Amino acid sequence: MTGAPRELRRIEEFEDVFRLFDEIWRPEPAGAPITVELMRALSHAGNYVAGVYEDGRLAGASVGFLAAPAGRVLHSHVTGALAGRGIGFALKLHQRAWALDRGLERITWTYDPLVRRNAHFNLAKLGARPEEYLPSFYGAMEDAINAGDESDRVLAVWRLTERRVLAAVRREPYEPPVPRDAATGLADVDGRPVPGRTDAETVLVAVPGDIESLRSTDPGVAKAWRHAVREVLGGLMREGARVTGFHRKSCYIVQRTA
Repeated sequence: MTGAPRELRRIEEFEDVFRLFDEIWRPEPAGAPITVELMRALSHAGNYVAGVYEDGRLAGASVGFLAAPAGRVLHSHVTGALAGRGIGFALKLHQRAWALDRGLERITWTYDPLVRRNAHFNLAKLGARPEEYLPSFYGAMEDAINAGDESDRVLAVWRLTERRVLAAVRREPYEPPVPRDAATGLADVDGRPVPGRTDAETVLVAVPGDIESLRSTDPGVAKAWRHAVREVLGGLMREGARVTGFHRKSCYIVQRTA
């Protein structure tokens, strides 16, 4: 039986989080996403450490800390959950309620823009907006999921009372329409990235079907996708274009500003 998300406060619970994250990322000993001691300190200082237990075993957890500007933002540093149980969504709803109870306006986090399921979850299911492209944000990462790739991230911003977020909380995914004259800035052709046009008002930027598998099965193609998305999506965002959604679980919708 899956319990409701709740704050974690005891050392034994933080040890459960550490073990869960170790199972998910399988990092090198010095590369754990977060330590038991730091979770203890963050929780004691009033930050966010929460988890979900399933039949007595931790099945998902999230750790965040208050960020600038003071009194307005929670930065969600790391979240991990067993797949296919809806635990990630439940944790986000708990995190949102926690933030609103403290008068916060938004929650931010970073994610790998190449991971389709995360992009769909963040943009469609939650209604968050990517607002900054961050090349090689964490430097070299040697865990089982990220090893061999560069750690590009985008900063997702979840504005907690925005209309699209309120709809997402009601389980109404945010899926904006794509105009007929949208250009394909980056296409997936037989599993490889193929650049296109980026001069239209609306540009579609594809990401690979499974970048995590590509890292081990075809590192060269994985690297090509990394650099192509960095150039096209990152380039558009640097120029001031806004990511407005994620289309058909496969590509970013990018809108140039007038």
